[in-house]
Amino acid sequence: MLWINPAATALQEIRTAPIVRFSVLALSSIFFLVDPFAAIPSFLAITSSADAARRKRMARKAALTCFIVLTSFALAGQLIFRMFGITLPAFEIAGGLILLLIGLDMLEAKRSATQEASGDTEEAAAKEDAGIVPLGIPMLAGPGAISSVMVLVGAVPRLWHWQMGAILGSIAFTCAVSYWVLAGAGRVRKVLGETGIRILVRIMGLLLVALAMQFFVNGLTDLGLISRP
Repeated sequence: MLWINPAATALQEIRTAPIVRFSVLALSSIFFLVDPFAAIPSFLAITSSADAARRKRMARKAALTCFIVLTSFALAGQLIFRMFGITLPAFEIAGGLILLLIGLDMLEAKRSATQEASGDTEEAAAKEDAGIVPLGIPMLAGPGAISSVMVLVGAVPRLWHWQMGAILGSIAFTCAVSYWVLAGAGRVRKVLGETGIRILVRIMGLLLVALAMQFFVNGLTDLGLISRP
């Protein structure tokens, strides 16, 4: 008689549960696109003349701005779809394209132009407080993160569904980690080093490219161009 490990069976059921799969998808796509680790060099350059307390304030404002922007698009995503007549497959393909471009840049260990335009860091360093712009948006809450949130929201059947809770929870977790990473940017940079940060960004970029291709496949499948498995 074949013996089946109950613990392994239970673990397999947990891993394949829809809520777990969707939550992992939401968290990974949002976190990889916000990517606070890649923002460390820019954050340190912007706050080079600031003391520790001011750095923490700027990190808090950046994380809070990111949370407000992404949460707003999450809550208003379905309304925006209806208002402009945008279908989910069209947005999945468009979002996949944006994710692909950002992911390819991350594979080269650099910030995408959609997240950080040339000269943004220098201009921000001259500002009294750059926590909202450009740190909060577009460095953290950039077009890729916004697109990813709206694609995820497009799959939610109604506003107060458990999938919406998973999306909002992923946003909150990502923003909390972003604050922790930026507030301790100096220590994180010392621990990981420039090489460690570049490796981490490249790994996130690889996963992001795979996620972008999945968005493409989902969009083409919803349009009926690819048969469902």
